[in-house]
Formats: sequence, structure tokens, C-alpha cells
Amino acid sequence: MPEKTPEKPDDVLATLPGLSIKRPTTGPLDACLVYIYPTGPEMGRRYPLGFSTFVAGRNDDCDIRLQDNSVSRRHARIDPAPDGYRVSDLGSTNGTFVNDVEARGPRPLNDGDYLRVGNCIFRYLTGGNVEADYHEEIYRLTIIDGLTQVNNRRYLTEFLDRELARSNRHQRPLSLMLLDLDSFKAVNDTHGHVTGDVVLRELSERVRPGVRREDLFARYGGEEFAIVLVETQLAGAVEMAERIRQSVASAPFLAATLALNVTVSIGVACTQGERAIAPSELLQNADEKLYAAKRSGRNRVVS
Repeated sequence: MPEKTPEKPDDVLATLPGLSIKRPTTGPLDACLVYIYPTGPEMGRRYPLGFSTFVAGRNDDCDIRLQDNSVSRRHARIDPAPDGYRVSDLGSTNGTFVNDVEARGPRPLNDGDYLRVGNCIFRYLTGGNVEADYHEEIYRLTIIDGLTQVNNRRYLTEFLDRELARSNRHQRPLSLMLLDLDSFKAVNDTHGHVTGDVVLRELSERVRPGVRREDLFARYGGEEFAIVLVETQLAGAVEMAERIRQSVASAPFLAATLALNVTVSIGVACTQGERAIAPSELLQNADEKLYAAKRSGRNRVVS
């Protein structure tokens, strides 16, 4: 008579040679990765993790298949662990990162972490209510740029429309600056789009601390960013723009083994609220100033 296989204890999910994987207390039964960048039809796709090993890469047999040239054929592996999940790089060309820290060896994933596989970014969700967190993340994707984690163009237009109406109603100043990375195409062409994305993220990290809570910092498109300054006269906006320009140029941007000298050109426009104007008009005014800065030599502020 065959020997009966002993039942696993309730808190044990699987047994491997030398390892019992216990049921985690933080709920990875419901853990998932949400694809948030680059934008496109895949944005917002959810990958439930379960208790199997997942491999991400370009190969057809990968569990998470990513058709992006920055991703290696077998790029990264995600393994269940007693405390959740861990990610390991599989010798990829462009690396695997958790919150912009390279995962050279197995690295744990914590709720809310950003996982970058080459140029592709995922948000890791787990915990008590993954379903609610997932829908909140989908909403975030409608107003937040997945790469830089600042507001996107859609939210910029809505915010600007609202603040211009308030400016006109109360006859109060409102300023807008447009920032553009100088010679950014050369960075992409010479060092690749992965390095270009690192520069864009670093720019947002340098600028964000100087933006007040009541103001708005957004990615306007490509290498162009916008800052809306409420209750701010032109002179104050120009002063802030100059601080930002100096901050960007003050130290090289680090991308892997590269140290890149980066500068920005900034155009500044302002309304006193004396008449009603549309967001497109103020944006056009700032854009004209920005291109004047470009034509006059770059790495400068024009108002």
C-alpha cells in the first residue's frame, strides 16, 4: 500500500528541497505588477504574481514579455520568498532596478516599489486591498507621468484652466515657465534612450524640491517641463527659473558610469488676470520665450 503523503501545515504554501515557503502575512497572494511606462496600449496592464517564478524579457517564453529594445531576451526573474517577492537581474544589458537602485543580487520588493526592467517601469502592489490600490494606480496614470512621477500634460491643462479662471476673477498674477533640456536629442542618439530616461528622472528630482505645494510641476512632453506659479509676479518667477537653471548646471547628471553635463533653457510668461485667457495662450507666450532662450545660446532664462 503506497505511503500517504503528509499534508502541509495550513501556513505552508510549498515545499522545496531545504525550503518551506510559508504563507506570507503581507498578502502576496494578491500581489501584482502594474505596467506604467512607456505609455501605450499596455499601460495599466496587471500581472498577478501568485507563487510561481516569473521571468521578464523579450523572449516568447517569458512570463512577462516586453517588446522594447532596452529589454534583454531574459532580463529579470521574480521569485516568491517567505517575506514576499525578490527580483534578480539575469545578466541583462541595461540592468534591473528597484526604486532606481540596481538589483545586482536578489532584492526584496515592498508595497509601492517601482521596478524598472530596461526602459520599462512597473509598480509593485501588495497588502490588504490590492484591488483598491490597483484602481487608484490606474487613476494616477491619468494624471501622473509614469517615468518622472510628476503631473502629466493632461493634468497641467486642467490645473492651468482652473488657476487662470481664478486669476481673472480676483485680478491676481499667475506665472508659467517652460523648461527644455538643451541638446537632449544628442544624449539619446549618443548614449541611448535608457540614459535619456535617467536624465529626465534626475531633472525632475532636482526641480521638484523647489516647487511649492500650491504650485504645479508637470511634464509637458518629451524633454519639456512646465511649472505653474500661483500668486507670483513675473520677477518672482524669473528668480525661481534662474535658481532652477543654476541647479541643473551645477553638477553632472550620473547615469551608470557616465557623468553628463546638462543644461536647460527656460521661458517665463505671466498674466495679471486683467483679462480672461485660455491655457493655450499662456503656454504659447511661454513657448515663444523658451525658443528665444534657445536661439540666444541656450542655458538661459528669457521672460
